[in-house]
Amino acid sequence: MNISIHYAFLPHTDSDAALGFYRDTLGFEVRNDVGYDGLRWLTVGPAGQPETSIVLHPPAVDPGITDVERQTILELIAKGSYGALTLASDDLDALFERLVESGADVVQEPMDQPYGVRDCAFRDPAGNLLRINQAS
Repeated sequence: MNISIHYAFLPHTDSDAALGFYRDTLGFEVRNDVGYDGLRWLTVGPAGQPETSIVLHPPAVDPGITDVERQTILELIAKGSYGALTLASDDLDALFERLVESGADVVQEPMDQPYGVRDCAFRDPAGNLLRINQAS
């Protein structure tokens, strides 16, 4: 039996900014763009990997969430403490330079971690933390 990750979910606070970051800067394919009731869900993923996608969704739209809870969620997203994802690249340094040139919010420059991984970190336009590992 094989198990794979099919979808991961990250909130977005600006669908156009999210689309620009994930499509134009990271080079992901847009697989779905769904609007409903003034909200927008975007499904993106790496080219050539149709089995793995990220769903960028409007945050805190569940009907049971109070206004106070919604505000807390938005504050956590902005701090980078709500959603996170780790990606991998076969050329971490080139990807880092592309992200810097795009104006992405750098959290950590590429470095060798004491636990054996070389990585860097950014925040997407919503504030979600993205760590990027150097693929072996």
